[in-house]
Amino acid sequence: MKLTRYWFEMDWGPEPMIKNRYFGVTAWTLEDAVFLLETIIFKSGKLPRPKRVINNIDVSKLDANHVLPNMGVCTIRGIWYPQGY
Repeated sequence: MKLTRYWFEMDWGPEPMIKNRYFGVTAWTLEDAVFLLETIIFKSGKLPRPKRVINNIDVSKLDANHVLPNMGVCTIRGIWYPQGY
């Protein structure tokens, strides 16, 4: 099985659940990516419905001024954006 990079775009509305609206995750499957977000970011809560999920994101196309200099390693399983998880 091959790892895939996922890019989650959230729409929190006027009252954000958490500060970040974007998440980069490398996982075995989309379900695995959701599991990582639910257990690490949302602390066993359910992941709110994403506005958009991009499968196999080309990280070079992400924001060069903010995302690229602030992301972690995207070649291993885990959350690479935002850093610190």
